[in-house]
Amino acid sequence: MLSSLLKPEILELVRAREWSVLRDVLSDWPAQEVADLILELEKDERVLLFRGLSREVAAEVFSHLALEQQDHLLRDLTDAETRRLLSDLPPDDRTALLEELPGQATQRLLNLLDPDDLKEARWLLGYPEESVGRLMTPDYVAIHPDWTIGDALQHVRRFGRDSETINRVFVVDRGWRLLDDLELRWLILEEPDVLVRDLMDGSFASVSAFADREVAVSLIRKYDQTVLPVIDSGGVLLGIVTVDDLLDVQEEEATEDFHLAGSVEPLRQSFREAGLGLLYRRRIGWLVALVLVNFFSGAAISRYEDTIQAVVALTIFLPLLIGSGGNAGAQASTLMVRALATGDVGAGDWLRLLGRELAVAAAIGATMAMAVAAVGAIQAPEVLVVVSMTMFIVVVVGSLIGMSAPFVLARLGVDPAVASAPLITSVADVTGVLIYFTIANWYLGLS
Repeated sequence: MLSSLLKPEILELVRAREWSVLRDVLSDWPAQEVADLILELEKDERVLLFRGLSREVAAEVFSHLALEQQDHLLRDLTDAETRRLLSDLPPDDRTALLEELPGQATQRLLNLLDPDDLKEARWLLGYPEESVGRLMTPDYVAIHPDWTIGDALQHVRRFGRDSETINRVFVVDRGWRLLDDLELRWLILEEPDVLVRDLMDGSFASVSAFADREVAVSLIRKYDQTVLPVIDSGGVLLGIVTVDDLLDVQEEEATEDFHLAGSVEPLRQSFREAGLGLLYRRRIGWLVALVLVNFFSGAAISRYEDTIQAVVALTIFLPLLIGSGGNAGAQASTLMVRALATGDVGAGDWLRLLGRELAVAAAIGATMAMAVAAVGAIQAPEVLVVVSMTMFIVVVVGSLIGMSAPFVLARLGVDPAVASAPLITSVADVTGVLIYFTIANWYLGLS
């Protein structure tokens, strides 16, 4: 009955300071729903409600809040409340919070940690940004191959409550090197006196703590796992990453690529919470850069002023031709960026894919050339051949630029998503202008 209370009734409990009743009510709610409820409240009510939660529920709810919401909430908590909250957070969630906050705020939180948590936090923060080491948690259950199944299950019962997950149990030697991972159900269904080594097959997937987080996403998807062991260069088990953390990474990476595809610097917080200044800074840089790139289009056109004056009909098809080249390049770039992001192709596949893209682009270019020829035959037959030839070439060149740019960026260690549609379109525009008027001068015999 208590769990069926609605938001207005919850607010009445908050205002009446009925903390014991509130704890009972919200203890039956999923943490995600409590987090959603907190976000709907005013600032003062939000803090009061959070303070009314039990320590266990508060930590779980806090983990479901976005970074900027966590930051705002921490500012309103006392040092003692913050210390308890940080202590109750899972290590991976605590690391995610500390690495994203401004340096001054991070140092304040580190100063509030007890010695063991501080040592653990500094250890996790010591790994490179965007690495698996920053994402992992050292809370897992490990057993030894010479134990019996009965001993292993007793160990799981003793230490499993503090583990991030016990769906898989990891087998290590005395030097803590990873030997295998076993599903918990295999242990449960086996006879107690059977040795753990009798269940092992030595086949398991793992990831280096220094690997990029996207590598872990690929592995956990490839092997259809819910948890992935993290090891060092010597094969020593350091921690684990779970599928819920990697889903967050995948969403973050997809959002970043989507922003870059629109020539927007990635937002590190909710769009709803972003201020005017932040949105301005994230958008203005690319727009100014694209203005400079497009300036070359104008410069190229001015260079062929005499050609335009001699054959004014050329201007009729100029927007159509350079737009088609840019669109073809944007299509090719989008396909390649996504293929690289998902691991469907690698940075070394460029040469293998070049021939195929050239064939596809040629077929598309020929089709579009015939289409524009039909229009040109009616509107300006004197430039029909120039327009048709240009259409074919700009589509092929634009496609090859769009297809190649992500590979070049990947080779340089830059996110291929930077090869966004607006950037590729702008580059293809400049190229298209040069191709168009060069062909016109040659074919029409102009200087």
